[in-house]
Amino acid sequence: MTLKEHIQSNIKIALPVMLSQLGHIAMGVTDNVMVGRVGATPLAGASLANVTFNVLLVFGIGVSYAITPLVAEADGKKDVNKIVSVFRHGFVINFLVSLLLVLGVMAGSNLLFHLDQPDEVVNQAVPYLEIITFSLIPTLIFQSFRQFSDGLSLTYLSLYIIIAANLLNVLLNYTFIYGHFGFEPMGLTGAGYATLISRIFMAAGIALYVFFHSKLKAYRGIFILKNFDSQLFKNMLHIGLPAGLQFIFEVAAFDFSAVMMGWIGTNALAAHQIAINLAAISYMTTSGLGAAAVIRLGNAIGKNAWHDLRLAAYSLVGMALTLMGVFALVFFIGRYFFPSLYVNDWAVIEMAAPLMIIAGFFQLSDGLQVVCAGALRGLQDVKIPSVLIFISYWVIGLPLGYWLAFYADWGARGIWMGLLIGLTLVAIALFIRLRNQIKKKISEAANDL
Repeated sequence: MTLKEHIQSNIKIALPVMLSQLGHIAMGVTDNVMVGRVGATPLAGASLANVTFNVLLVFGIGVSYAITPLVAEADGKKDVNKIVSVFRHGFVINFLVSLLLVLGVMAGSNLLFHLDQPDEVVNQAVPYLEIITFSLIPTLIFQSFRQFSDGLSLTYLSLYIIIAANLLNVLLNYTFIYGHFGFEPMGLTGAGYATLISRIFMAAGIALYVFFHSKLKAYRGIFILKNFDSQLFKNMLHIGLPAGLQFIFEVAAFDFSAVMMGWIGTNALAAHQIAINLAAISYMTTSGLGAAAVIRLGNAIGKNAWHDLRLAAYSLVGMALTLMGVFALVFFIGRYFFPSLYVNDWAVIEMAAPLMIIAGFFQLSDGLQVVCAGALRGLQDVKIPSVLIFISYWVIGLPLGYWLAFYADWGARGIWMGLLIGLTLVAIALFIRLRNQIKKKISEAANDL
């Protein structure tokens, strides 16, 4: 394949994933915008609740990512039985993990009272957290079917379901948050119920879609949970658990930064929530390219197409850097406008604007790291990247951000500068790792000839 063909193939696979990821994050953005209209306190409450919830949610999503590279590799070999077996094992793992995560969130919800946060924020956060906790189960069921269809390069399946779920979420938010159609206004709690119902719809919708899809008749066996193999469970956990830890190290770093923002005050926490929510939009867009990297590299390994392996990886890196450069410019220009879409409080908007500038700077690093991490998962290399991510964020980025915020008196900007430095180190380290792993794979293949 030529470079042009690689770019076209990347777009074909990545675009539906990008739109799906945007749709996924749009649910959170919609919640924040609609809750923000109630006031800064419920918006800060949503941010604090997500400190606990998001860490465990992304761990479960990371574990589910074990399905995609194995399905993509098996698809490259046209091995239908292996694909069916991978889904069955992945579904069982994801369902059991979701149950454990529900127990984990429920056990940890009271920790919010011990994080030295404003009382009015905690009182809003806890009921919301207890509701959305149960959405972990349908979310990971949805992820099982999504990673399966993504591995087959049918990335548009989840897009349709997510679009429908977002429309439902907006309607339910309008109904529950503000109190319409006979319901009393529930504020942030109403957003929690809307999220839970929408995610149940997503899980049921994608399962039905996959079952009745004409191109997936050969895979109907995925709905019969039998013929389990302990070795395949081990192999999938070998990929999924480190991938889940990668997400924990990254997302927990941003979530802990929210805790530090709470030490500064409610307005700082609300400003952080706005900026991180907007940064998540660009991240989710480029994560579509990261998902394409998993599929394309896994598929190339299954076909023994080593030249395509290199070109696929580097073409995706170039596309990510270009896209994130555009986002960086948009963030800088709209640093006051975008926060004003969330709240009418000028004090919060004024605090969010400099965070938007810093977020603009780390767009390039974010784009590079998400594609490199995806490409490494496609190569089934997850352990060393997990260590690199941990060191960059937790050993360097967060401690530096704490020092800048509370000792150098940079305040909220200091915390975000620490995140910027940690993210840049992650991007550089993962790119070097990817380059070396590609060279190693090609060298091993040449020696086998």
